[in-house]
Amino acid sequence: MDERLIVPVRECAGGVVSVRTARADSGERVGLAFTSEVRLRAALGDGQRWIAMAEPALRAMLRPLAVTRIQTDPVLVSRSRRVAA
Repeated sequence: MDERLIVPVRECAGGVVSVRTARADSGERVGLAFTSEVRLRAALGDGQRWIAMAEPALRAMLRPLAVTRIQTDPVLVSRSRRVAA
C-alpha cells in the first residue's frame, strides 16, 4: 500500500482542485508534499487547504505540468516563489 501524502491544493472555479507547486532554489518547478498535517501547517500556514493522496496519484497530476520532482516536507515555502499548478 502506498504511503499517504498531504498535498497542498487550491480551489479553482467550479470546485475543481489543483495541486500547488513551488520553485526550488535552482529554479526548477517542484511538486509539494508533506508527511503530516503539522508539517504542512508549519511550512504553509493554518489556512492552507490540502488533500491526502498516494505518491503515484500526485505524480500523475504533476506529469502534464512537466514536473518530475516532488519536494517532501519542505521547511519553508516562500509565498513569493510559490506557483499554483
